[in-house]
Amino acid sequence: MAEKKKKEKKWIQGMEMKEGAFTAKAKRKGITTAQLQENVLSNPDEYDEKTVKQARLRKTLVGLKKRKDKK
Repeated sequence: MAEKKKKEKKWIQGMEMKEGAFTAKAKRKGITTAQLQENVLSNPDEYDEKTVKQARLRKTLVGLKKRKDKK
């Protein structure tokens, strides 16, 4: 059980996701992905669970990229 609590370093590779799905949602609404992310995270009750997860994932990945670019 202690092994499961350990975070995997390559957790993103194990995720099932459709590339471009969040971007497509933003384009359909006529806004950027950053704007959609802010809208979803500020009002998660107004969106379905999948969209909320996509917004959280985008926030995480953008943060990881910023950390990587600093180095």
